[in-house]
Amino acid sequence: MKSYHALALFSGGLDSILAAKTIAAQGLDVLCLHFVSPYFGKPHKIDHWRAIYGLDIIPVDVAEEYVAMLSAGPVHGLGKFLNPCVDCKILMLRRAKAMLADYGASFIISGEVVGQRPMSQRIDALNIIIRDSGTKGILLRPLCAKRLPESDAEKSGLVDREKLFSMNGRGRKDQMALAEHYGLTEIPTPAGGCLLTEQPSAKRFFPLFMHSTTPRPTDFDLANIGRQFWAGDHWLAIGRNQADNTALEREAGPDDLLFKVRDLPGPLGVARKLPGAVWDDGAVAAAAAFLASFNPKARNSDGPVRVDVAGYPGGHVIVRPSRQTAIPWQEPTWEEVKEKKRLRFTICGDGRGDG
Repeated sequence: MKSYHALALFSGGLDSILAAKTIAAQGLDVLCLHFVSPYFGKPHKIDHWRAIYGLDIIPVDVAEEYVAMLSAGPVHGLGKFLNPCVDCKILMLRRAKAMLADYGASFIISGEVVGQRPMSQRIDALNIIIRDSGTKGILLRPLCAKRLPESDAEKSGLVDREKLFSMNGRGRKDQMALAEHYGLTEIPTPAGGCLLTEQPSAKRFFPLFMHSTTPRPTDFDLANIGRQFWAGDHWLAIGRNQADNTALEREAGPDDLLFKVRDLPGPLGVARKLPGAVWDDGAVAAAAAFLASFNPKARNSDGPVRVDVAGYPGGHVIVRPSRQTAIPWQEPTWEEVKEKKRLRFTICGDGRGDG
């Protein structure tokens, strides 16, 4: 296994690219860690990034520990939506620290810039991240290093502090100039890339924290497909198009129920059996009738239709398409989620932070 001087947190965003390139430009070997969870990560782009940025990059799966952190309630709270940005950085740094010995590395690189993000890049937040991740001395933030205490790598002379930067605030002028200096031909947009910072995704994900004490990463994969409906602890995902249907079939597990109207092309539905939800004959019939109501041909038929239900002992049910069923299916609204969020989680500050 190749040895490296440093491990870098690498999101694929501009700051993470520049931070890694800055240290590599000093003749040091850098291995970039691209963290992957149900909420962020683009492992399919790693080969492309390696080619255009000239960096060594590997994927690091943090799905299980990330979901566990969210389920337990992030210690430092959530931002505007479901983003636990301070706890997120702590989790990644802890994982990177645990990997240092595997690669012979002595320090960690992060692309943070003082004052760029209101939740996780204030000076006090940056200090908390170092404290709680146990990375004092071994964490180097090249883009704003001159505004921070020296790291061990700088003190030892391994890294030349004079070749680091003192970036500050939300502006991008300095980053763009540095990108030009390094000859970057592809510059990522400044979007965060984390679904937890987006209202539509937060609305999809939040019910899992209310209705399951131990949600799994695959639950969030399912929650990110199609339309999401809830009736108490009963959960039903319905496809909006063929791409959704294909994804639902792929995500359906052996314990799930897969609904499909017989002989009439239209949406598929997947019901996942969460603790507390009893999927008896009545619940299955209600879900089947509700699904059929989204099928135009089924809805326009004069009578009942057959809905095949994989995973159901009876194999199928005969129902009339209807949005009004014995189980009142509802699609969560953000206003409902926002109120319940304050009961379920600690909110960071005024809850407006987006990173």
